[in-house]
Amino acid sequence: MSKILALVIIGMMVIQLIKPLGLPGLRQRRDFWKLAVAAMVAISLTVLISHGR
Repeated sequence: MSKILALVIIGMMVIQLIKPLGLPGLRQRRDFWKLAVAAMVAISLTVLISHGR
């Protein structure tokens, strides 16, 4: 699950660099780092949930 999530976030980052997504907080090309931070948090939560049991 975390690999699929990582690929989706990387795809979003590439799209953000080419043409900004226009979402709140992602209106400029230089905001792609926010997606990287969100990806780290999401992958960490996925790992904690799957291995925490």
